[in-house]
Amino acid sequence: MGDIPVVVAARRTPIGTAGHAYKELTVDRLAAPVIAAVAADVPGRRADDVVLGNCMGPGGNVARVSALAAGLGPEVPGLTVDRQCGSGLAAILVAGQAVRAGESDLVIAGGAESASTAPLRTLRGAAQPYERAPFTPDGHPDPDMGPAAEALAAAYGIGRDRQDAYACRSHARALAARQAGRFEQEIVPVGGRLDDQRPRPLRAASLARLPAAFVAGGTVTAGNASPVSDGAAAVAIVPERLRAGLPGMRLVAGAVVGCDPGLPGWGPVPAVRRVLARTGVDVERVAAVEIVEAFAAQVLAVTDALGLDPLGADAERVCPDGGALALGHPWGATGAVVVTRLFSRLVRAAAPPGTLGLAAAAVGGGLGLAALFEVV
Repeated sequence: MGDIPVVVAARRTPIGTAGHAYKELTVDRLAAPVIAAVAADVPGRRADDVVLGNCMGPGGNVARVSALAAGLGPEVPGLTVDRQCGSGLAAILVAGQAVRAGESDLVIAGGAESASTAPLRTLRGAAQPYERAPFTPDGHPDPDMGPAAEALAAAYGIGRDRQDAYACRSHARALAARQAGRFEQEIVPVGGRLDDQRPRPLRAASLARLPAAFVAGGTVTAGNASPVSDGAAAVAIVPERLRAGLPGMRLVAGAVVGCDPGLPGWGPVPAVRRVLARTGVDVERVAAVEIVEAFAAQVLAVTDALGLDPLGADAERVCPDGGALALGHPWGATGAVVVTRLFSRLVRAAAPPGTLGLAAAAVGGGLGLAALFEVV
Protein backbone atom coordinates (compact mmCIF):
# COMPACT_ATOMS: atom_id res chain seq x y z
CA MET A 1 0.00 0.00 0.00
CA GLY A 2 2.76 2.45 0.92
CA ASP A 3 4.19 2.68 -2.57
CA ILE A 4 0.96 3.07 -4.53
CA PRO A 5 1.63 5.98 -6.93
CA VAL A 6 -0.53 9.06 -6.43
CA VAL A 7 -0.80 12.08 -8.72
CA VAL A 8 -0.78 15.12 -6.41
CA ALA A 9 -0.29 17.96 -8.92
CA ALA A 10 -1.03 18.48 -12.61
CA ARG A 11 -0.43 21.46 -14.90
CA ARG A 12 -0.29 22.26 -18.60
CA THR A 13 0.49 25.11 -20.95
CA PRO A 14 -2.18 26.70 -23.07
CA ILE A 15 -2.13 24.77 -26.34
CA GLY A 16 -1.16 26.62 -29.50
CA THR A 17 -1.65 25.74 -33.15
CA ALA A 18 1.64 24.91 -34.84
CA GLY A 19 3.18 27.89 -36.59
CA HIS A 20 1.20 30.39 -34.56
CA ALA A 21 1.18 31.03 -30.80
CA TYR A 22 4.46 29.28 -29.97
CA LYS A 23 6.13 29.25 -33.35
CA GLU A 24 9.50 30.31 -31.88
CA LEU A 25 9.42 28.38 -28.57
CA THR A 26 11.51 25.21 -28.51
CA VAL A 27 10.18 22.14 -26.75
CA ASP A 28 12.22 22.70 -23.57
CA ARG A 29 10.91 26.26 -23.31
CA LEU A 30 7.38 24.86 -23.35
CA ALA A 31 8.12 22.08 -20.85
CA ALA A 32 10.25 23.97 -18.32
CA PRO A 33 7.55 26.35 -16.98
CA VAL A 34 5.15 23.45 -16.48
CA ILE A 35 7.78 21.33 -14.71
CA ALA A 36 8.64 24.26 -12.45
CA ALA A 37 4.96 24.88 -11.64
CA VAL A 38 4.36 21.24 -10.77
CA ALA A 39 7.47 21.18 -8.58
CA ALA A 40 6.22 24.29 -6.78
CA ASP A 41 2.90 22.53 -6.11
CA VAL A 42 4.77 19.99 -3.93
CA PRO A 43 7.09 22.32 -1.98
CA GLY A 44 9.94 21.07 0.13
CA ARG A 45 10.54 17.96 -1.96
CA ARG A 46 13.24 17.17 -4.51
CA ALA A 47 12.29 15.35 -7.68
CA ASP A 48 14.08 12.04 -8.18
CA ASP A 49 13.50 12.12 -11.92
CA VAL A 50 11.69 13.85 -14.77
CA VAL A 51 10.08 11.64 -17.43
CA LEU A 52 8.73 13.35 -20.54
CA GLY A 53 7.09 12.08 -23.69
CA ASN A 54 8.21 13.64 -26.96
CA CYS A 55 7.88 12.62 -30.60
CA MET A 56 9.53 15.10 -32.93
CA GLY A 57 11.98 17.09 -30.86
CA PRO A 58 15.67 17.74 -31.32
CA GLY A 59 16.90 14.80 -29.25
CA GLY A 60 19.51 15.36 -26.58
CA ASN A 61 17.17 13.91 -23.93
CA VAL A 62 14.42 16.55 -23.89
CA ALA A 63 13.46 15.61 -20.33
CA ARG A 64 16.94 16.32 -18.98
CA VAL A 65 17.23 19.60 -20.88
CA SER A 66 13.80 20.68 -19.64
CA ALA A 67 14.52 19.70 -16.04
CA LEU A 68 17.66 21.83 -16.05
CA ALA A 69 15.78 24.72 -17.69
CA ALA A 70 13.11 24.42 -14.98
CA GLY A 71 15.76 24.96 -12.30
CA LEU A 72 15.45 21.54 -10.67
CA GLY A 73 19.22 21.26 -10.32
CA PRO A 74 21.91 19.14 -11.95
CA GLU A 75 21.26 16.18 -9.65
CA VAL A 76 17.83 15.54 -11.21
CA PRO A 77 18.21 13.29 -14.28
CA GLY A 78 15.70 12.88 -17.09
CA LEU A 79 14.16 10.22 -19.31
CA THR A 80 12.53 10.92 -22.67
CA VAL A 81 9.85 8.48 -23.86
CA ASP A 82 8.61 7.97 -27.43
CA ARG A 83 5.33 6.18 -27.86
CA GLN A 84 4.23 8.77 -30.40
CA CYS A 85 0.78 10.20 -29.55
CA GLY A 86 0.69 8.13 -26.36
CA SER A 87 4.05 9.42 -25.11
CA GLY A 88 2.74 11.74 -22.40
CA LEU A 89 0.56 9.03 -20.89
CA ALA A 90 3.32 6.45 -21.31
CA ALA A 91 5.69 8.73 -19.37
CA ILE A 92 3.18 8.88 -16.50
CA LEU A 93 2.89 5.09 -16.47
CA VAL A 94 6.70 4.74 -16.41
CA ALA A 95 6.92 7.22 -13.53
CA GLY A 96 4.19 5.34 -11.68
CA GLN A 97 6.14 2.11 -12.07
CA ALA A 98 9.26 3.71 -10.54
CA VAL A 99 7.24 4.93 -7.56
CA ARG A 100 5.42 1.62 -7.15
CA ALA A 101 8.76 -0.22 -7.17
CA GLY A 102 10.01 1.97 -4.32
CA GLU A 103 12.80 3.45 -6.42
CA SER A 104 11.52 7.05 -6.47
CA ASP A 105 9.70 9.27 -3.99
CA LEU A 106 8.76 12.06 -6.41
CA VAL A 107 8.72 11.88 -10.19
CA ILE A 108 7.54 14.67 -12.46
CA ALA A 109 6.14 13.13 -15.62
CA GLY A 110 4.28 14.26 -18.70
CA GLY A 111 5.07 15.33 -22.22
CA ALA A 112 5.95 18.21 -24.50
CA GLU A 113 5.82 18.87 -28.22
CA SER A 114 6.91 21.76 -30.39
CA ALA A 115 5.81 20.85 -33.88
CA SER A 116 6.66 24.44 -34.83
CA THR A 117 10.37 24.08 -34.08
CA ALA A 118 10.91 20.34 -34.55
CA PRO A 119 13.90 19.74 -36.82
CA LEU A 120 13.50 18.47 -40.35
CA ARG A 121 15.08 15.04 -40.76
CA THR A 122 16.77 13.74 -43.87
CA LEU A 123 18.15 10.32 -44.67
CA ARG A 124 21.78 10.30 -45.79
CA GLY A 125 21.96 10.89 -49.50
CA ALA A 126 18.32 11.98 -49.80
CA ALA A 127 17.52 15.28 -51.48
CA GLN A 128 14.52 16.13 -49.31
CA PRO A 129 13.56 15.72 -45.62
CA TYR A 130 11.06 12.98 -44.86
CA GLU A 131 7.69 13.88 -43.34
CA ARG A 132 7.66 11.23 -40.62
CA ALA A 133 9.50 8.14 -39.54
CA PRO A 134 7.89 4.80 -40.36
CA PHE A 135 5.61 3.35 -37.70
CA THR A 136 6.09 -0.20 -38.99
CA PRO A 137 8.68 -2.12 -41.06
CA ASP A 138 8.24 -3.08 -44.70
CA GLY A 139 5.49 -5.62 -45.22
CA HIS A 140 3.15 -4.13 -42.58
CA PRO A 141 0.46 -1.48 -43.07
CA ASP A 142 1.69 2.00 -42.21
CA PRO A 143 -1.07 4.51 -42.98
CA ASP A 144 -0.90 8.17 -42.12
CA MET A 145 -3.28 8.98 -39.31
CA GLY A 146 -5.88 10.75 -41.48
CA PRO A 147 -6.42 7.84 -43.87
CA ALA A 148 -6.29 5.50 -40.86
CA ALA A 149 -9.16 7.45 -39.27
CA GLU A 150 -11.10 7.11 -42.54
CA ALA A 151 -10.53 3.36 -42.51
CA LEU A 152 -11.70 3.13 -38.91
CA ALA A 153 -14.82 5.16 -39.68
CA ALA A 154 -15.63 2.87 -42.60
CA ALA A 155 -14.94 -0.31 -40.63
CA TYR A 156 -17.21 0.68 -37.74
CA GLY A 157 -19.87 2.71 -39.51
CA ILE A 158 -19.06 6.15 -38.10
CA GLY A 159 -20.84 8.56 -40.44
CA ARG A 160 -20.04 12.15 -41.32
CA ASP A 161 -22.98 13.63 -39.39
CA ARG A 162 -21.90 12.07 -36.09
CA GLN A 163 -18.30 13.13 -36.62
CA ASP A 164 -19.29 16.73 -37.28
CA ALA A 165 -21.68 16.72 -34.32
CA TYR A 166 -18.91 15.49 -32.05
CA ALA A 167 -16.52 18.17 -33.33
CA CYS A 168 -19.11 20.89 -32.71
CA ARG A 169 -19.63 19.50 -29.22
CA SER A 170 -15.90 19.52 -28.44
CA HIS A 171 -15.48 23.18 -29.37
CA ALA A 172 -18.68 24.28 -27.62
CA ARG A 173 -17.73 22.41 -24.46
CA ALA A 174 -14.20 23.85 -24.44
CA LEU A 175 -15.50 27.39 -24.86
CA ALA A 176 -18.00 26.87 -22.03
CA ALA A 177 -15.29 25.42 -19.76
CA ARG A 178 -13.03 28.38 -20.45
CA GLN A 179 -15.85 30.83 -19.73
CA ALA A 180 -16.60 29.03 -16.46
CA GLY A 181 -12.92 29.12 -15.42
CA ARG A 182 -12.47 25.37 -15.36
CA PHE A 183 -9.07 25.57 -17.10
CA GLU A 184 -7.59 28.36 -14.99
CA GLN A 185 -5.99 26.33 -12.20
CA GLU A 186 -4.37 23.82 -14.54
CA ILE A 187 -2.91 26.33 -17.01
CA VAL A 188 0.60 27.76 -16.64
CA PRO A 189 0.88 30.93 -18.76
CA VAL A 190 3.56 30.59 -21.43
CA GLY A 191 4.61 32.96 -24.18
CA GLY A 192 2.15 35.59 -23.02
CA ARG A 193 -0.83 33.26 -23.51
CA LEU A 194 -3.38 32.50 -20.81
CA ASP A 195 -5.80 30.42 -22.91
CA ASP A 196 -5.81 27.73 -25.56
CA GLN A 197 -5.60 29.20 -29.04
CA ARG A 198 -7.90 26.96 -31.07
CA PRO A 199 -11.45 26.64 -29.56
CA ARG A 200 -14.02 28.61 -31.51
CA PRO A 201 -17.75 28.50 -32.23
CA LEU A 202 -18.59 25.96 -34.92
CA ARG A 203 -21.82 25.48 -36.83
CA ALA A 204 -22.93 22.14 -38.18
CA ALA A 205 -23.87 23.74 -41.49
CA SER A 206 -20.37 25.15 -41.90
CA LEU A 207 -18.72 21.84 -41.05
CA ALA A 208 -20.96 20.03 -43.53
CA ARG A 209 -19.55 22.12 -46.39
CA LEU A 210 -15.94 21.10 -45.75
CA PRO A 211 -14.47 18.62 -48.22
CA ALA A 212 -12.92 15.31 -47.20
CA ALA A 213 -9.33 15.95 -46.14
CA PHE A 214 -7.64 12.61 -46.76
CA VAL A 215 -9.70 10.26 -48.95
CA ALA A 216 -11.88 11.29 -51.88
CA GLY A 217 -15.51 11.05 -50.85
CA GLY A 218 -14.50 10.34 -47.26
CA THR A 219 -15.93 11.57 -43.98
CA VAL A 220 -12.86 12.94 -42.15
CA THR A 221 -12.35 16.68 -42.69
CA ALA A 222 -10.28 19.51 -41.29
CA GLY A 223 -13.28 20.31 -39.10
CA ASN A 224 -13.61 16.94 -37.37
CA ALA A 225 -9.86 16.27 -37.08
CA SER A 226 -7.45 17.71 -34.53
CA PRO A 227 -4.76 20.19 -35.59
CA VAL A 228 -1.00 19.91 -35.32
CA SER A 229 -0.19 21.70 -32.07
CA ASP A 230 2.42 22.86 -29.56
CA GLY A 231 2.16 22.43 -25.80
CA ALA A 232 3.28 20.66 -22.64
CA ALA A 233 1.74 19.04 -19.58
CA ALA A 234 3.14 17.39 -16.46
CA VAL A 235 2.07 15.78 -13.20
CA ALA A 236 3.79 15.05 -9.89
CA ILE A 237 3.66 11.46 -8.65
CA VAL A 238 4.51 10.39 -5.09
CA PRO A 239 3.98 7.17 -3.12
CA GLU A 240 0.92 7.02 -0.89
CA ARG A 241 3.13 6.78 2.20
CA LEU A 242 4.56 10.24 1.42
CA ARG A 243 1.37 11.93 0.24
CA ALA A 244 1.14 13.77 3.57
CA GLY A 245 -2.51 14.69 3.18
CA LEU A 246 -2.22 16.19 -0.29
CA PRO A 247 -5.36 15.58 -2.34
CA GLY A 248 -4.76 13.48 -5.40
CA MET A 249 -5.68 10.48 -7.47
CA ARG A 250 -3.91 7.16 -7.21
CA LEU A 251 -2.81 5.33 -10.32
CA VAL A 252 -4.74 2.09 -9.98
CA ALA A 253 -3.54 0.41 -13.17
CA GLY A 254 -2.27 1.11 -16.66
CA ALA A 255 -1.93 -0.78 -19.89
CA VAL A 256 -0.06 -0.44 -23.18
CA VAL A 257 -1.22 -2.76 -25.95
CA GLY A 258 -0.66 -3.35 -29.63
CA CYS A 259 -3.36 -3.57 -32.29
CA ASP A 260 -3.66 -3.75 -36.09
CA PRO A 261 -1.31 -1.02 -37.41
CA GLY A 262 -3.76 -0.50 -40.25
CA LEU A 263 -6.39 0.64 -37.73
CA PRO A 264 -4.32 2.39 -35.03
CA GLY A 265 -7.29 4.37 -33.73
CA TRP A 266 -8.72 1.15 -32.30
CA GLY A 267 -5.91 0.84 -29.73
CA PRO A 268 -7.74 2.36 -26.74
CA VAL A 269 -10.40 -0.36 -26.89
CA PRO A 270 -8.16 -3.32 -25.94
CA ALA A 271 -6.13 -1.08 -23.60
CA VAL A 272 -9.20 0.02 -21.65
CA ARG A 273 -10.60 -3.50 -21.60
CA ARG A 274 -7.31 -4.82 -20.19
CA VAL A 275 -7.23 -2.20 -17.44
CA LEU A 276 -10.85 -2.82 -16.47
CA ALA A 277 -10.41 -6.60 -16.50
CA ARG A 278 -7.24 -6.38 -14.42
CA THR A 279 -8.94 -4.24 -11.78
CA GLY A 280 -12.38 -5.85 -11.86
CA VAL A 281 -14.00 -2.50 -12.62
CA ASP A 282 -17.02 -2.14 -14.90
CA VAL A 283 -17.00 0.89 -17.19
CA GLU A 284 -20.28 2.02 -15.61
CA ARG A 285 -18.38 2.66 -12.37
CA VAL A 286 -16.03 5.14 -14.07
CA ALA A 287 -17.23 8.68 -13.43
CA ALA A 288 -14.84 10.57 -15.73
CA VAL A 289 -13.37 9.51 -19.09
CA GLU A 290 -10.79 11.49 -21.06
CA ILE A 291 -9.84 10.16 -24.49
CA VAL A 292 -7.36 11.92 -26.73
CA GLU A 293 -9.57 13.36 -29.48
CA ALA A 294 -7.26 12.90 -32.45
CA PHE A 295 -10.25 12.46 -34.78
CA ALA A 296 -13.97 12.49 -34.07
CA ALA A 297 -14.26 9.20 -35.99
CA GLN A 298 -11.69 7.57 -33.73
CA VAL A 299 -13.32 8.75 -30.50
CA LEU A 300 -16.74 7.57 -31.61
CA ALA A 301 -15.49 4.17 -32.76
CA VAL A 302 -13.80 3.67 -29.39
CA THR A 303 -16.71 4.90 -27.27
CA ASP A 304 -19.19 2.81 -29.26
CA ALA A 305 -17.10 -0.28 -28.58
CA LEU A 306 -16.86 0.52 -24.88
CA GLY A 307 -20.59 1.15 -24.54
CA LEU A 308 -20.29 4.91 -24.03
CA ASP A 309 -22.40 7.60 -25.71
CA PRO A 310 -20.65 11.00 -25.58
CA LEU A 311 -23.35 12.58 -27.76
CA GLY A 312 -26.09 11.34 -25.45
CA ALA A 313 -26.29 9.62 -22.09
CA ASP A 314 -22.55 9.95 -21.34
CA ALA A 315 -22.10 13.58 -22.39
CA GLU A 316 -21.06 14.54 -18.85
CA ARG A 317 -18.68 11.62 -18.47
CA VAL A 318 -16.69 11.64 -21.72
CA CYS A 319 -14.57 14.76 -22.36
CA PRO A 320 -17.27 17.12 -21.04
CA ASP A 321 -14.97 20.15 -21.33
CA GLY A 322 -13.90 19.36 -24.89
CA GLY A 323 -10.69 17.70 -25.97
CA ALA A 324 -7.98 17.69 -28.58
CA LEU A 325 -10.39 18.51 -31.42
CA ALA A 326 -10.96 21.89 -29.77
CA LEU A 327 -7.87 22.42 -27.61
CA GLY A 328 -5.27 20.98 -29.96
CA HIS A 329 -3.18 17.83 -30.18
CA PRO A 330 0.50 18.33 -29.22
CA TRP A 331 1.58 14.77 -29.93
CA GLY A 332 4.08 14.04 -27.18
CA ALA A 333 2.11 16.00 -24.58
CA THR A 334 -1.47 15.09 -25.35
CA GLY A 335 -1.58 11.93 -23.22
CA ALA A 336 -0.48 14.00 -20.23
CA VAL A 337 -3.03 16.71 -21.07
CA VAL A 338 -5.88 14.21 -20.61
CA VAL A 339 -4.50 13.18 -17.20
CA THR A 340 -4.28 16.86 -16.24
CA ARG A 341 -7.89 17.25 -17.32
CA LEU A 342 -8.87 14.28 -15.14
CA PHE A 343 -7.05 15.86 -12.21
CA SER A 344 -9.05 19.06 -12.62
CA ARG A 345 -12.34 17.23 -13.06
CA LEU A 346 -11.81 14.97 -10.07
CA VAL A 347 -9.31 16.41 -7.59
CA ARG A 348 -9.70 20.16 -8.12
CA ALA A 349 -13.47 19.70 -8.28
CA ALA A 350 -13.35 17.80 -4.94
CA ALA A 351 -14.91 14.56 -6.17
CA PRO A 352 -15.48 12.10 -3.30
CA PRO A 353 -12.73 9.60 -2.45
CA GLY A 354 -13.15 6.44 -4.48
CA THR A 355 -14.33 8.26 -7.62
CA LEU A 356 -12.78 6.67 -10.71
CA GLY A 357 -11.35 8.32 -13.81
CA LEU A 358 -10.03 6.83 -17.03
CA ALA A 359 -7.50 8.24 -19.52
CA ALA A 360 -6.83 6.71 -22.94
CA ALA A 361 -4.94 7.40 -26.16
CA ALA A 362 -4.51 5.84 -29.60
CA VAL A 363 -1.09 5.72 -31.23
CA GLY A 364 0.18 5.57 -34.80
CA GLY A 365 1.62 2.19 -35.69
CA GLY A 366 -1.12 0.36 -33.77
CA LEU A 367 -0.81 1.01 -30.03
CA GLY A 368 -3.31 1.85 -27.33
CA LEU A 369 -2.76 3.20 -23.83
CA ALA A 370 -5.11 3.46 -20.87
CA ALA A 371 -4.83 4.32 -17.18
CA LEU A 372 -7.34 4.08 -14.36
CA PHE A 373 -7.19 6.57 -11.48
CA GLU A 374 -9.03 6.81 -8.15
CA VAL A 375 -9.55 9.90 -6.02
CA VAL A 376 -7.93 9.67 -2.57
